[in-house]
Amino acid sequence: MECKIYPFNTLNAYKYADIISLHKGQWIFSKHRERTTWETQGGHIENGETPLETAKRELFEEAVAIDFDIEPLCDYSFSGTFNGTDISGNGQVYFAVVHTLSDMPTQSEMEKICLFDSLPDKLTYPVLRELFPIALAKRRAME
Repeated sequence: MECKIYPFNTLNAYKYADIISLHKGQWIFSKHRERTTWETQGGHIENGETPLETAKRELFEEAVAIDFDIEPLCDYSFSGTFNGTDISGNGQVYFAVVHTLSDMPTQSEMEKICLFDSLPDKLTYPVLRELFPIALAKRRAME
């Protein structure tokens, strides 16, 4: 899969919003019930929704974040094959500092969240390895 990174709000026709998030200095990763890998929060932008609205919704749905600060990080464009399906699109990435997490509802598509000091080895979306250094730089700038 090919991924190109751009300054925030450079692209258009966004299909996805993704969030790289921290809680108490650790990275938040979610584990989907149907996968054995870790992922950041994010998803498809629904009709009538802005990328920021999607990011806030996904952060709540996939990490049960109820109090957080969120800001733009970058744009990305990707194309390639994922799980046997050709996919492509543009997305926006946000950076969030989560102050309060709640309990994962039993009906959630996510099984659990875990906090990590660094990027986990088993990622659902390996393209995250290209986006993570930008989040690391943002984190360091905050310290």
